[in-house]
Amino acid sequence: MTTSERQILDLNAFGARPADALAPDVAALVERRRKSFGAGSVLFYDEPLRIERAEGAYLYASDGRAYLDFYNNVPSVGHCHPKVVEAVRRQVGLFNIHSRYLFDVSHDYAEKLLATFPAPLSNLVLTCTGSESNDLALRMAKRASGGTGFVVTRTAYHGNTAAVTEVSPSSYKRGAPPPYIRTVPPPDPAVFGNNVAVGFADAVARAIAGLEASGIRFAGLLVDSIFSSDGVFAEPEGFLADAVEVVHRAGGLFIADEVQPGFGRTGEGMWGFSRHGVTPDIVTMGKPMGNGYPVAGVVTRPEILADFCADFGYFNTFAASPVAAAAGLAVLEAIEEDGLIGNANRVGRHLIGRLKRLQAKAPITAVRGAGLYVGVAFGREDGPAPEIASALINGLRTRGILIGAAGQYGNVLKIRPPLCIGTEHADQLVDTMEELLEGMG
Repeated sequence: MTTSERQILDLNAFGARPADALAPDVAALVERRRKSFGAGSVLFYDEPLRIERAEGAYLYASDGRAYLDFYNNVPSVGHCHPKVVEAVRRQVGLFNIHSRYLFDVSHDYAEKLLATFPAPLSNLVLTCTGSESNDLALRMAKRASGGTGFVVTRTAYHGNTAAVTEVSPSSYKRGAPPPYIRTVPPPDPAVFGNNVAVGFADAVARAIAGLEASGIRFAGLLVDSIFSSDGVFAEPEGFLADAVEVVHRAGGLFIADEVQPGFGRTGEGMWGFSRHGVTPDIVTMGKPMGNGYPVAGVVTRPEILADFCADFGYFNTFAASPVAAAAGLAVLEAIEEDGLIGNANRVGRHLIGRLKRLQAKAPITAVRGAGLYVGVAFGREDGPAPEIASALINGLRTRGILIGAAGQYGNVLKIRPPLCIGTEHADQLVDTMEELLEGMG
């Protein structure tokens, strides 16, 4: 990682600001955090927030303010959605046990979830986190392909187990992924020109050839289908198909990481990969799956799972518990009942349109995204401008709006609110961004 690149956990992070510069209650908690959690702790913003409650699209802090949330995709159907709260409360009051007993709710959930996937993808393994899902997917791909080499994008993030950190280049503060992991540029028109599909597929092919030339058998391509940590790349629809064809010709598997773009976020169906007209070999899911309750999963073809299980047992005490399944089922029902996929499409189009109009009079180099996953890149004549993104993040926070950053240089605002957000909220965000940008001169 070069000095101009940014490690993912450093983006939008609170530094070592003196405690006396913070509100007393916040300062006290910061000191407790430092003592108890040490160097592994990460807080957001120049002035961290102490959150007391949340509802819908808002977080409520100890300073008495309501903060409009354009950052948190984990509460996908809205903070403290009453349907999810009641489902979890009811189930935990009945019983909660591991999945080696029979109970209806896990099967109800599995069948409803699997019905949203293409027919070949008909087996589900539930886990607790996206990291566990991607770890398991890597193991399945190795077993199915006989290979050990993977291709990922240059600034990808896929989780934090030992194996998954290796396929998460953005997690490295020092060093780089091992030789059996090869990276390619994200599908950026600035890199590949007007034919992103061919350019990205050629980059994947070269990475596979590099693995093979080093005596490393290719196992698979793992991508987040909205390329969120790379800075959000969604267009043109269908560009992934050429790369997937390259992967299959080389004997590898395509793993679609849907932790970020899944569950209706792109506004064009339930899954991000469907925008590209491809059927993955393995799909991984996580964070938004339980609206904050820790539930995640892997969906694949029965033969891939059976092949893996012939060699390895897999059991996860807390995965597939009745409470986890109840939370997940409530999320699926809320997406349907609240019309959240259509809302993501409608509000996302409105938001992207407003941002593109702002681009004409601001140092914005690109507006990218689909539905309610949008990236806004900032730059000047001499290159990316992470200082603008950072100033906006903290400026928006002072105006009661929460947002984050992404991209190789930290110059991309990452917009991924709860799916219940409205056009009035989108207007509030863009209007406030415009005011802040005007103030920067």
